[in-house]
Amino acid sequence: MKLYDTKTAPNPRRTRIYLAEKGIEVPVEQVDMVAFQHKTPEYTAINPMQRMPALLLDDGTIITESIAICRYFEALHPEPALFGKTAKEQAQVEMWNRRSEIHFFANVAAVFRHLHPAMKEFEVPQIPDYAEAMRPRAIAFLELLDKELATREFVAGDFYSVADITTLCGVDFMRPSRVVMPEGLSNVKRWHAAVAARSSAKA
Repeated sequence: MKLYDTKTAPNPRRTRIYLAEKGIEVPVEQVDMVAFQHKTPEYTAINPMQRMPALLLDDGTIITESIAICRYFEALHPEPALFGKTAKEQAQVEMWNRRSEIHFFANVAAVFRHLHPAMKEFEVPQIPDYAEAMRPRAIAFLELLDKELATREFVAGDFYSVADITTLCGVDFMRPSRVVMPEGLSNVKRWHAAVAARSSAKA
C-alpha cells in the first residue's frame, strides 16, 4: 500500500488529517506538483486525472479523491467514527461535508487557482472574473456556518467529523488564496481555534 501525497496542496491534507485522527500510518510517496511530477507519464498511469492524492492498494487497485480514500479506511477502521455512527449522523456528516466542499472549499480553491500568479501554468486559462465571483460565495458559506455553530461545537453536530476536516482545510487555504476572513464570525473563529489545535491538524 502506498499513498501519493503533496504537502503543499489542501486536498491531500484532508486525507493526512483523517489518517492522523485515526492513528493510521501508510507508506507515503511525495509528488512535487510544483515540478509538475503529477503530469508525468508515471503518475498519469496511476491517476489519469493528474490530481492528488491517490492510494495504491496491495492488489493494484488505485483509489483517488481524498474523501473516497478516507471512506476506504473508515470501513476498515470504524473507530473513531469520522463519518458518523447512526444513519442520522452519517447523513448529517455527508450533508455538511458536501456543503463545505462545494460551497466553500471549492470556491476558495477557485480564487487561488484563477488569481494566484503561481498557478498560471496550472490553470489555463486563468479567469480572474470567475475567481472574484467565487470569493463572496465562500464568505457567504462562512456566514451561514457561523449561525449554525452558535448551537453546536462542530460543523456536522456535537462530534468531530470529516466535515470539520474539509472546512478546516478550506479556512486555512484562505490565506494563500488571499480570501480575507470577515470581521465577526465569532463562532467560526472559536471552532477554527479548537480544531486547529488538534494534533492531527499538523499532518
